[in-house]
Amino acid sequence: MSKISPCLWFDGQAEEAAQFYTGLFPDSRIDSVSRSASDHPSGKKGDVLTVNFTLRGVPFVGLNGGPDFRFNEAVSFMVDCEDQAEVDRYWDALVEGGGEHGPCGWLKDRFGLSWQVTPIRLYELVESPDREGAQRAMEAMLQMSKLDIAELEAAFEGQPTPA
Repeated sequence: MSKISPCLWFDGQAEEAAQFYTGLFPDSRIDSVSRSASDHPSGKKGDVLTVNFTLRGVPFVGLNGGPDFRFNEAVSFMVDCEDQAEVDRYWDALVEGGGEHGPCGWLKDRFGLSWQVTPIRLYELVESPDREGAQRAMEAMLQMSKLDIAELEAAFEGQPTPA
């Protein structure tokens, strides 16, 4: 049985990141932690080398590979949210401790990993047969950092944004 798992390259923070992510998302867990059997270019014998963890049923590997590579926006993880409370919860938790707000529902967490925190309602609005409303919702989204469902819906309807 073959599977594909994303491997995330960290600079000594793989276990910390896995603990953070698995504490944030339901249906998540740390599956195993592997320690180095000997000294290696980015660490010493006994250091955490890899962490296998599962987020919402998706397997990941965190690798403590050293400082050579950094995350960038070319790879991001999407979090589909049911409502504004869920958007707010994930957004706030992911930027806490040194993360960065980005445009259009994007952010970077404190480890530098990019996330898209997106309400499912956005998809419904921009895919609507009402193309003018979809355009207004899309234009509103492009002006936001954290996405606001009430403002997206108001834009879709052609109404002023809620206070």
